[in-house]
Amino acid sequence: MAAFIDKAKIKVISGRGGNGCVAWRREKFVDKGGPAGGDGGSGGDIYFVADENLSTLLDFTYKSVFRAQDGENGRNKNQHGHGGKSLYLKVPVGVIVRDLRTDKVIADLNEHEKTVLVAKGGRGGRGNARFATAQKRSPQFCEPGEAAVERDLELELKLIADIGLLGMPNAGKSSLISLISSARPKVADYPFTTLTPNLGVVKKPDGDGFVVADIPGLIEGASEGVGLGYEFLRHVQRCRFFIHMVDASAQNPLDNYLKINNELKKYDEELALRHQVLVLNKADIVEQKKIEELVESFSTYSNEIFIVSCATSLGVADLLSRLYGLVEEIPRHDIEVEVEEDFDFNNNDDSAFCITKLNKNTYSVTGGKLKRLVAVTDIKNVQQIRRLSNIMDSMGVWASLKQAGICNQDTVIVEGMEMIFVDEYFCE
Repeated sequence: MAAFIDKAKIKVISGRGGNGCVAWRREKFVDKGGPAGGDGGSGGDIYFVADENLSTLLDFTYKSVFRAQDGENGRNKNQHGHGGKSLYLKVPVGVIVRDLRTDKVIADLNEHEKTVLVAKGGRGGRGNARFATAQKRSPQFCEPGEAAVERDLELELKLIADIGLLGMPNAGKSSLISLISSARPKVADYPFTTLTPNLGVVKKPDGDGFVVADIPGLIEGASEGVGLGYEFLRHVQRCRFFIHMVDASAQNPLDNYLKINNELKKYDEELALRHQVLVLNKADIVEQKKIEELVESFSTYSNEIFIVSCATSLGVADLLSRLYGLVEEIPRHDIEVEVEEDFDFNNNDDSAFCITKLNKNTYSVTGGKLKRLVAVTDIKNVQQIRRLSNIMDSMGVWASLKQAGICNQDTVIVEGMEMIFVDEYFCE
C-alpha cells in the first residue's frame, strides 16, 4: 500500500527560449541574398492538472525538481527552432498550490481535469532576418531567448470527501468504512489511532457513489500537539457533513463525544457547527438498558442517533439509507481559498545584474540576461558590439558602473567578454 503524503515542496523550472540566429542567404546566382537567421523556439510551460484517480502526493516526494524542455536555437535559411515541450504535472483533486516566495495561494485544483499554468516558458529570440529594414538591410545581430521561470512551490492536499468520520481511536471508524465500501483498512484493537486517512467509495443504489474519509489524529489534546495534532483535519474542510462514531462500550461515551467536538471547535468553529450523524457502535456487546440510557443522554446534543454494530452489521443498512439521503440534501462545502488574482506566471524578466570591483581598474558585470546577450554576440562584429552596448545602456549598466567609480580606459568584464570603458563613446 502506497504511503499517504499530503504535503510536498517542489521547484518548477519552465523552458528557456532558444536564441535567434545570425545567418545569410548564400545561393548561386542570387546576388546579395540578405539576412536569413531564424528565430529561436519558445520554452515549454509547466502546468498542474487535477486527476481524480490520484489520492496522494507521493510522486513529489522522490522527485522535487521539475523542468520543462528548452526551446531550440534558430538556424540558417530562416529555419525557426522547435518550441520546447510543456510539462503537465498530475496532482490529486483538492490540491492547493502556494508560492513559497510570496506565501500566496496561486491555484486551487478542486475539480477533475482542472488545469493551471504555474510557470510560463521563455519567448524565443528573433533572428537577424527580423531586423532587416529599408535603411538597415544587413543587420549583424539577433536576440537571445528569454530566461526560464524558476518557482519554489508548496503543494497541500485537502481531500475532496463527502462525509468525514470522527471519533476516538477504536470507536470503529475503519470497521465502518470496510463495511460500507470496498476499502480494506487494517482493523484491530490497536491502542493508537489510524496514522493515515482511509478513503472509501460507497456505491448508491442508483449506481452513483460518494466518498467517506476516516480522518485520524483528532483526540483530546490535539490542539496542544497530542498524538498527530491537527495534522489531517485539513481533509474534512470540504465534507458535506460528519459521522461521529462513539464506542458505546467505553467507560464514558458521552465524555469522548464532547472531547472530540471540543477539539474540532478549537481547530475551526465552522466545522463544529456542521451537521453530524451520531453513531453508537459495538451495540452487540452492550446491554440494551445501557444503550437506552446512552440514547437519552446523547439526545440533548444530537437528533440523529443510530445504534450499530460493525461486527455483526446491526443497524448498518438503516445508517446507509440515511446517508444516501443526506448526501443528496446537503451540498458539498467548498472552502474559500483566496487565490492570488494578479499572480505573474510569465515572470521571465531577469534583467537584474551585479557589479563587482575586482581590482583598481577592473570591474565585473554579471546577470542572466547579460549572459544570454553575450552568448549571441560576435566580438569581431562592430554592429553586434554596439547593439550589446546600447542594450546595456538601456538596462542601466553603464550608469551603475559610473556610480561605482569606473574611469576611462578601465576594464569591464561582462560575463567573460572583456571591454575597455570609454566614457565619450558610450555617452554619445
